[in-house]
Amino acid sequence: MDGNGRWAQSQGRERIFGHLNGVEAVRASLKAATACGVKYLTLYAFSTENWNRPKDEVEALMTLLVHTIMSELDELDKNEVRLSTIGDFDSLPENCKVELRKGMERTAHHSRINLILALSYSSRREITEAVRKMVSENISPEKISPDLISQYLGTAGIPDPGLLIRTSGEIRISNFLLWQIAYAELYFTETLWPDFGEEDFFAAILDYQNRERRFGLTSAQISSSEPSSHEKTKSGGAL
Repeated sequence: MDGNGRWAQSQGRERIFGHLNGVEAVRASLKAATACGVKYLTLYAFSTENWNRPKDEVEALMTLLVHTIMSELDELDKNEVRLSTIGDFDSLPENCKVELRKGMERTAHHSRINLILALSYSSRREITEAVRKMVSENISPEKISPDLISQYLGTAGIPDPGLLIRTSGEIRISNFLLWQIAYAELYFTETLWPDFGEEDFFAAILDYQNRERRFGLTSAQISSSEPSSHEKTKSGGAL
């Protein structure tokens, strides 16, 4: 969700003004994802690198996170949204952890759509921690496989993304779900995050639907047979 700061600065405002307006883009994206039947929507809300930003901006972001969870919880519950997080949960301020736990406990029984917040998240750290855990459990090298590694990641039990959307014209991944997006379709848009609305989300979905997902096969192989169950899992339902 990139471009909040630039959006605010273009209007002569402080960067936090962009983050405040970015909340509306979250609402719009969640609404659009639900309308499209998306089952998993992961939002890269705060990276481990973001801790290096100016202290006042970080504090404002954490305050905004708490306020947003508190104010949106009734709507999440009403719309059957299940809230969860990935990342270094323990590094978050205590008030953030309290509100997140409250939100996750209240929505744990929902299944219409899973809203996953990547907070204090780093894909390299996630993979490193997975390796450390496997080593600590004395897993022998011959037992290590891609499926096993996936089970040790923070996203265990969550389908790999079919589509990754990045706003604001930046064309890079920025340490996000590096393992999980191996076969994801990438969609880059010039739109700054606060301006990203439902129509922008639908445009990304339409672009995705018009792509041919081959998973190493040829076009002829794809057209001559129905997708395997693996392909169906990989191509549907997760962003």
